Amino acid sequence: MRVLSVIFFSLYFFVVCHAYRILGLFPFQAKSHFIMFEQLMKGLARKGHQVDVVSKFPLTKPYPNYTDIVTLPTPMVLVNNMTFEFMHQLLGANPTYAISTVGGNDLCEYLGNPAIKELAQPRDPPYDAVLIEVFGAHCFAIIAHILNIPLIGISTTSLYPWLPPMIAQPEDLALVPSNVLNFHGRMNFWQRLNNVVRTFWDKLYFDYLTRREQDRIIREHFGPDMPSVRELEKKLSLVLINSHITLNGIQSRTPAAVDVGGLHVHDNEQTLKPELEKWMNDSTDGFIYFTFGSMMVIESFPQEFLKVLYASLGKIAPTRVLMKIPNPDRLPPHLPENIYVSPWMPQIKILKHPNIRAFITHGGLMGTQEAIAYGVPMIGIPLFADQFTNVDKYVAKNIAIRLDIQTITEERMDAALNAILRNPLYRETARNLSRQFLDRPLNAIDTATYWIEYVIKYGEDSLRSPAMDMFWWQLSLVDVIGFLLLCAITVIAITIFVIRLTLKMINDNYNSSLHLKKTS
Repeated sequence: MRVLSVIFFSLYFFVVCHAYRILGLFPFQAKSHFIMFEQLMKGLARKGHQVDVVSKFPLTKPYPNYTDIVTLPTPMVLVNNMTFEFMHQLLGANPTYAISTVGGNDLCEYLGNPAIKELAQPRDPPYDAVLIEVFGAHCFAIIAHILNIPLIGISTTSLYPWLPPMIAQPEDLALVPSNVLNFHGRMNFWQRLNNVVRTFWDKLYFDYLTRREQDRIIREHFGPDMPSVRELEKKLSLVLINSHITLNGIQSRTPAAVDVGGLHVHDNEQTLKPELEKWMNDSTDGFIYFTFGSMMVIESFPQEFLKVLYASLGKIAPTRVLMKIPNPDRLPPHLPENIYVSPWMPQIKILKHPNIRAFITHGGLMGTQEAIAYGVPMIGIPLFADQFTNVDKYVAKNIAIRLDIQTITEERMDAALNAILRNPLYRETARNLSRQFLDRPLNAIDTATYWIEYVIKYGEDSLRSPAMDMFWWQLSLVDVIGFLLLCAITVIAITIFVIRLTLKMINDNYNSSLHLKKTS
């Protein structure tokens, strides 16, 4: 009995001494972003930490150590609600403008919510760290500033141009293209020029759109002496990035920038309906999974596009097709018999099923990372935002075929389906990339948890780069190069002076000797 008591006390002491209280502030209305945050917070909760979450997506089922403390209103519903017409509006939107306003300034207005303001008050036990999305609404860093605790950022994509300076992350513009540009692989001169100019412009534009407005909101709700949002951004101790060298290439990394690509790939809570499970198991000739993500309403697409889908997908029978359709009743009649539709799909369970042959996708980062994790080749039909870049990267890696929504025809769709189903190159390359993507010392969740705990244990400056305290001209060694040039110029000037002086003395001596000879 005494031994059991000692073991129980030891375990209790370990949990109490090593469990932290973490606050997650995730006000953005895109479910595709929150998927990553939810899995991270659940991963921390499984480690014994108490996590409190502010979001627009409260859990539907209780989860140990996970508490939705504030559920924000959602003026713009993006889940299964984006029509083809609305998508076209996004196509013309400048991504920097959209992130700065819809994903930035608009969200900062929630700082006036009494429940949010209350989070900045001391509490017992206190919070140990604040997690926010680094995207557009960096005003929420004010909570960590007031509580004087570490601020940790999470990026659901590779870093946007205005994010690297916040942690002195080297930008490597000669080899790393901006994620708002559709470049991949080795860039030529004109692409590198475009990359430098566009990156510089996006930084200035983001600052112009967000600084004044977010400063106003912060000081309106928390006092006129509060720091600027640009100063608050520098409080970041760590940024967890949804990227990986297999997908985003090799680049310099400061310790405060940690790759956790695929962190959201987790299916323990997903369940398969018996009917769907039987359908997949009975698909002995394989099946294709087709979805345009959590937002798009496929049935709102033009009739011409839907006719192409019906015609081409019907031809591949007995291979079957599984389609996520929010409102199946709104589809045109005569759906091919080999297609199974449903408003919701347990995506990861589907992508890891042994009978799956391919994935037709809009190219969203979360979904394509899930396909890569399970070695599923893709047909990409990008619609907006980073989807074009994502699909082009996968095409370059021979794991995908790209089709364009504006130019798709039945013949092109037929050719893509035939290639993805019959050419073994795509399946073999996808499986090899999957092995590389998953081959890590720690999985993504454990990596994120380790570094969050590290920052909390050893302080908010434990990963801080010394470059954060230097001016750009010091980092670029402009002062050192200028000093060396000055030294070189001085040495050259002195050398020239000495040579001229020596030559003058020799010439004077020569002339003097000639004069003496003449007078004698």
